Amino acid sequence: MQFGEVTITLEDVATLTGLAIDGDAVIVDIPDEDWSAMCLRLLGQAPTDLGGGVIRITWLREIFDELPLSASPETTEQYARAYALSLMGGVLFSDRSGGSVHLQYLLLVEDWRRAGRFAWGAAVLSYLYREMGRSALQMTASSSLGGDFGGWAALLMLWTWERFPHTSPLHAVTGAQITQDAVSRGIRWLPAQTRQHGDQFYLYKLWFDECTTFVVSI
Repeated sequence: MQFGEVTITLEDVATLTGLAIDGDAVIVDIPDEDWSAMCLRLLGQAPTDLGGGVIRITWLREIFDELPLSASPETTEQYARAYALSLMGGVLFSDRSGGSVHLQYLLLVEDWRRAGRFAWGAAVLSYLYREMGRSALQMTASSSLGGDFGGWAALLMLWTWERFPHTSPLHAVTGAQITQDAVSRGIRWLPAQTRQHGDQFYLYKLWFDECTTFVVSI
């Protein structure tokens, strides 16, 4: 571009999404126990088709659809882990399969106090960079005009709208409508009636709210 290079920075992640950019590195150590045993220990249930430690997100959402009113503290934690695993595999660290997640991410929420110290924003940005890089290399190798990539694509969309507002299909919320307690600047791109812009943006709003609520609350 004429004005130089531009890219998503950690500051962008922090201000747009509310995800932490300071803290412990998001690193997963492969467990000594097998995946099925670990799934039973942390979720209380395990699917029969756990090939290579990969689990279907639809299974998570079906089994852990609604927390029982009489749930014990242990069951409540299991449901919370299932929700977090679905969120990480389906949004924050999604892959190109679009429907599965590796159980290694479950270890990140084994201890909730430790999970709250992770630099989630830094991990999300690094993962998105890696996925976009892979997609670009594949396009170059195949001379294709397009390539799928994983990661939180909504972050790229938010950044584009924030830095190049003329590209946004949405109308920004006025500054007066953003309270000081708002989790992130990203909400200003979400009109009250999001459904009027189509189901795609409505789903994006749900994902955005889930991500920020999950990470900020633990």
